Amino acid sequence: MKFAYRFSNLLGAVYRQGNLNFSKDGNAVISPVGNRVSVFDLKNNSSETFPISTSKNISCVGLSADGRLAVVVDQDGAALLISLVTRAVLHHFHFHKPVSSVSFSPDGRKFVVTKENVALMYHAPGRRREFNAFVLDKTYYGPYDETTCIDWTDDSRCFAVGSRDTSTWVFGAERWENLIYYSLGGHKDAVIGCFFHRDSLDLYTVSQDGALCVWECDTEPEGLKLKSQSQKPQSDDEEEDDDDEEKEGEVIRGKAETPREKKKSKNARYKQRSKHFFNKEGDFNNLTAAAFHKHTNLLVTGFSSGVFLLHELPEFNLIHSLSISDQRISSIAINSSGDWIGFGCSGLGQLLVWEWQSESYVFKQQGHFNNMAALAYSPDGQHIATGGDDGKVKVWNSNSGLCFVTFTEHSSSVTCVVFNASGFVIVSASLDGTVRAFDLHRYRNFRTFTSPRPAQFSSLAIDVSGELVSAGAQDSFEIFLWSMQTGRLLEILGGHEGPVSCLSFSPVQSVLASSSWDRTVRLWDMKDSWKVKETLPLTADGLVVAFRPDGQELAVATLNGEISFWNPQTAAQTGSVSGRHDLETGRKETDKITAKQSAKGKSFLSLCYSADGESILAGGQSKFVCIYSAKEQMLMKKFEISCNLSFDAMEEFLDRRKMTEFGSLALVDEGAGDEDGVDISLPGVRKGDMSSRHFKPEIRVSSLRFSPTGRSFAATSTEGLLIYSLDGSLVFDPYDLDLDVTPSSVRSQLRLQEWASAIVLAFRLNEAALKQEVLETVPHQQIAVVCASLPDIYVEKLLYFVSSCLEKSGHLQFYMTWTEKLLMLHTQKLKNRSGVLLPTLQALQKSIQRHSDDLSKLCDFNVYNIRYAEALSKQRGMKRAVDEEEEDEEDECKEEDAEDEGLSEAMSDAEMIL
Repeated sequence: MKFAYRFSNLLGAVYRQGNLNFSKDGNAVISPVGNRVSVFDLKNNSSETFPISTSKNISCVGLSADGRLAVVVDQDGAALLISLVTRAVLHHFHFHKPVSSVSFSPDGRKFVVTKENVALMYHAPGRRREFNAFVLDKTYYGPYDETTCIDWTDDSRCFAVGSRDTSTWVFGAERWENLIYYSLGGHKDAVIGCFFHRDSLDLYTVSQDGALCVWECDTEPEGLKLKSQSQKPQSDDEEEDDDDEEKEGEVIRGKAETPREKKKSKNARYKQRSKHFFNKEGDFNNLTAAAFHKHTNLLVTGFSSGVFLLHELPEFNLIHSLSISDQRISSIAINSSGDWIGFGCSGLGQLLVWEWQSESYVFKQQGHFNNMAALAYSPDGQHIATGGDDGKVKVWNSNSGLCFVTFTEHSSSVTCVVFNASGFVIVSASLDGTVRAFDLHRYRNFRTFTSPRPAQFSSLAIDVSGELVSAGAQDSFEIFLWSMQTGRLLEILGGHEGPVSCLSFSPVQSVLASSSWDRTVRLWDMKDSWKVKETLPLTADGLVVAFRPDGQELAVATLNGEISFWNPQTAAQTGSVSGRHDLETGRKETDKITAKQSAKGKSFLSLCYSADGESILAGGQSKFVCIYSAKEQMLMKKFEISCNLSFDAMEEFLDRRKMTEFGSLALVDEGAGDEDGVDISLPGVRKGDMSSRHFKPEIRVSSLRFSPTGRSFAATSTEGLLIYSLDGSLVFDPYDLDLDVTPSSVRSQLRLQEWASAIVLAFRLNEAALKQEVLETVPHQQIAVVCASLPDIYVEKLLYFVSSCLEKSGHLQFYMTWTEKLLMLHTQKLKNRSGVLLPTLQALQKSIQRHSDDLSKLCDFNVYNIRYAEALSKQRGMKRAVDEEEEDEEDECKEEDAEDEGLSEAMSDAEMIL
């Protein structure tokens, strides 16, 4: 169970293609990312990628009305029915043709799938488990070209289908007597969206040339009458060319009606009430996406120029006109309340959620425009930094899976990123000839390191103290050393006769290891005038070098697919692993050799030791990531990072379906002018020819890193940044189990207040929920006694479990007390096993640091609130004092006036007496 890593999350890619959807409550966006589905929670600011995947990139996603089910269809028409509650696949189905759109009815009883020029209506899967979840109900024919969009009426009686042949068809979901099908024209280009008005059969249609047609129906939804069973249905089932799948249900063939046709009863009729144009001045180019919110009558349209418009219908009043970028808007979605609008741009891989009333972004994420090249974990495991071929450095939160800062100072590909020991500085090397340091406090580039003459930096390393920054050049074969404090160039290390491919500082000594294409690894002593301490000869070009966390071993990956292990003290080789057979690379579409022959030229591009130093992670020009035992020099486990056939070099054998009489279909290009067909890519070209007609990126792993806690590892691949973690809730791993260890016996010990015995039994059963129940039942004043009486073997287990609970639980003081007592009462025992406990201690540090950050923010917020309340109370007190003084003055004035009145009355009386 030590290597039971499972796919956990996908970072660095938020949208590729397909349609966006909002969840039922409107607080989350469901986005297709390649052949996976990601959910972005906008309220909690987090992301999650489902552990399911299709065989090719996803083209469309349909959500059920209750938000519990989703139908996911890939480019070939293979569909998955998935549960959004359990994140599990419920059913597999294949439509055999590419599907353009999927839409569930509002009542949740039916869903419609459009492929080519046909609309297929299926019974929606129920809550009971069925052998065949997709039961075909009706097949609708009518459009002459590909269908593009679907929309249902609010009562699920009818649905509309738009087509590329400029027509829109209205079909009845039931066998209505006065509305079986209706064809609407009026457009001169492909229909992008069709939308029913609320509680009506009135229709809005939007076409690619920027035209909006408003259609009015003379029949209300309640006026539709069901056709009697005695009447012969107007269908054409005798067609021989129908598929077997489509013969299961009723077939309805529509043709455009003419006013001359006489009907027995009055049929529903449409008339065009008005027509409007978005693109009057020709500024917006083609209309590419549209969405309509029925309750607010809000129409959102996106264009290929990156502009989107908000209109109020049916008056066609313009509310907003804004631009996202200069790239095409691929998909638009509106949440249930109508406040948030989601936009997807496939060209940039960008996902935006915009609140149109406040005119602000709720969510804005974008992955690397090109491939990711490097990654690094922060020392506490909270952040992950990635560098890409687009010259950007992005920093991701490992808990939420979202990017919170992007640095764009580099002007060329970023080849390496590293965190310093404090975790608040990121240093990156680039092919633009600069090494830059970024501050995560102020989010700025505070230091730029350059060489005396221009050089392309392909490797980077920082020493343990964070004082020395070293970078290797791939064109001048030199290593440059700078001071982090001053930014001055300290030394240029020469001696390599080939490009410097990788650098690594020893964690415990001031020794720098550098691997090069000249088939050597050199150890440089940083104390003794930066001289070469040792030179290790290799059997092939050195690609990657990595120190073990204790600094007592060195691993080197070479071009021949081998990993060799060295003792840096004695410069002796201690072992080697031949990993060429473990890569198991696939063949490209344009390869004329087998995958077995192609694997001979593959090698590992990245190495990383685990936190305890017992295993090493390796990946390279393959879809596999391998974990080797550093002690035994043997393969422990392999992970397949992708099964997406949309990438190149995925299949090991030729696909017979793509074979023609002239050879493989990929090698035959009808537009090629030469006789040889398609040009074969040059050896060593990893990313493909961007100018070719059919470009498929090649699957590969460019960088790998274990998290400091050892509970997860990250891999940058063609898909994005993949996170694999140990999910204990899915793995049953009992320890020292016998018949007496049951949940009832654990709870009986709790009733007897035998706390230590209950904890031991719970850990022997090893169920997370039961262990948490036992721990939280222990009284706070008994924690010290329980910790002192625990057996040694359970101290480590309890400490690890407390560290995992501390990260999620709100009982902060309770679990901090457990941590303190365990560490204080078993100090010497834990010191002796510090190497094994390192991941646990780092997990504890990560949890405590996160709580400290959250509490410090809350305390600061409370301090400012208290200051504000204090100032407000002082202001009110001063105002009250002023008011009281004014009242006293008024009272004195009244008394003086009364005295004056009394004197005047006395004077008047005296005058009368006189």
